[in-house]
Amino acid sequence: MNELSLFNSLFDDVMADVTPSVIYHAPVSSPRVDVLEDKDSYTLEMELPGRNENDVNIELHKDVLTIESVNQEKTEKKDEKEAKKEGKKYLLKERRLSTFQRSFTLPQDIDSESVTANFKNGVLTIQMQKKAIEAPKKIMIEAC
Repeated sequence: MNELSLFNSLFDDVMADVTPSVIYHAPVSSPRVDVLEDKDSYTLEMELPGRNENDVNIELHKDVLTIESVNQEKTEKKDEKEAKKEGKKYLLKERRLSTFQRSFTLPQDIDSESVTANFKNGVLTIQMQKKAIEAPKKIMIEAC
């Protein structure tokens, strides 16, 4: 497995910029992701402006990492109700917190017990440690 297989949606993301998303059945406003690799780990960084750690759900099932938004429509409706309560109304509302779900097939060298996530300044960072490489086992030959 090569390092590019970590992000099976990479090709879809690139094509979404030049091809209508209807063909791929992908959300129009899917968050962008950067992935870094070093000798010990992978780091996934996802831009999520306007969100915080309570707005995002992360699940790891077998070798699939899924990141999705939580209750964005309720937040939008709450904002509109609060504005109305204060005697205000939106004349223009371009900033929206749309729902999304992104899934990534991870390489087999991920230590699933060591995956951590943090959220700072609108960027979700997921750190995934690689498994320790097992040394070859020496098998002793017995004399008969």
